[in-house]
Amino acid sequence: MNSSLLVAVTNISATHTWNSTVGIIISGCSFLALLLSCTISKPMVGTKIPLFPISIPTFIGAMCFGHILGVGVILGLYNIGKM
Repeated sequence: MNSSLLVAVTNISATHTWNSTVGIIISGCSFLALLLSCTISKPMVGTKIPLFPISIPTFIGAMCFGHILGVGVILGLYNIGKM
């Protein structure tokens, strides 16, 4: 079993390294997800964030979704050769 795991690890291709473009893409996708979270049916359920029209659970969910979306965008751009 250990040898099959070693083979699986050696077949993983190198991914893109972090730079400022990656940070900008992740930030933009997280901001987009935050804007989309204001359209959900009950964004104010839970503890409220001061100065924002959403709650803490909505904010955390939006940031998680934004990071997932951003990773997808970065991997997609990397695979088509644009990054």
